[in-house]
Amino acid sequence: MPQRLAAYPRTSPTLEPPDLADAGKRARLSGPALRAFFNIMTRWGVRDVDARMLLGGMTSGPYYQWKRDPDRVLDVDRLTRVSLLVGLFKALHILYSDALADRWVHMPNTNRLFGGATPLEYMLRGGLPAMLTVRRLLDARRAG
Repeated sequence: MPQRLAAYPRTSPTLEPPDLADAGKRARLSGPALRAFFNIMTRWGVRDVDARMLLGGMTSGPYYQWKRDPDRVLDVDRLTRVSLLVGLFKALHILYSDALADRWVHMPNTNRLFGGATPLEYMLRGGLPAMLTVRRLLDARRAG
């Protein structure tokens, strides 16, 4: 009797982003996302003042509370920012060695997009739209 192979589970793959308006989903994602953010900032050697700006600009007090206790629910804007940075981190580590990937945000870049500035300077100056642009750039490089 021929052996029967197990079938793949029926799933409907979706490219739909999570519904960040749903507080329950944000609650599930926020703590791990914030811990990842602080780990990435450490790996990249980003100063706290710049990390606060990447989060959309926040004062020192709440920032250091978050750093001590990242288990909280982020708003949509901050969760989106963190998600973009996690994606940048992943893309950089796919494209480059770990050492280069972690230095990349601090390296002056000759790409017309950056105009000789570092990617970090570009993102700090341009905020969320600039972060989206850098993410798209790296995703395009990954795709070849």
